[in-house]
Amino acid sequence: MSECNTWYDCNVVSLEVPGKIECRNIVMRTVSAACKLAGLAGRGVGRDFGADVLSAVGEAYNNIVLHGYAGRKPGSVQMKIRSCPECVQVEIKDTGASFDPAQASPPDLSALPESGIGIFLMRAMVDEVFYVAGCPNVLTLVKHLDNRAEASLANANQGARK
Repeated sequence: MSECNTWYDCNVVSLEVPGKIECRNIVMRTVSAACKLAGLAGRGVGRDFGADVLSAVGEAYNNIVLHGYAGRKPGSVQMKIRSCPECVQVEIKDTGASFDPAQASPPDLSALPESGIGIFLMRAMVDEVFYVAGCPNVLTLVKHLDNRAEASLANANQGARK
């Protein structure tokens, strides 16, 4: 995982919510606020940056709630969001069923699938995706401020790294 060279300049926001779909709005608002803390607008970073992070986190949260906690009592979802001068990093922990995103095959986009594209979207929206299965499962999403579209597309096509 790439390391931010300026952790001392980072704002860190932590959140813990029940793994329920009703809490998705809280998660999304918190991530949005954390992206704003990074001071993106004042540095010429477009709104797409925050929207990309929000999309990736929203897909991750949905997967945890709908799949990780499916058929079991929902546990908690813990998030640590670091807004730094170089990147935004979101670490998500849950105790649901494990699923390695690297095992997900790319969707057939020509078939316009209604589901099964969440991991593809996460990879396309952020620069780095890391996953460690266990108790807890830990998913880390990183979006660099010097983001290049080709880096995100390459990440989407090659799969998540551990």
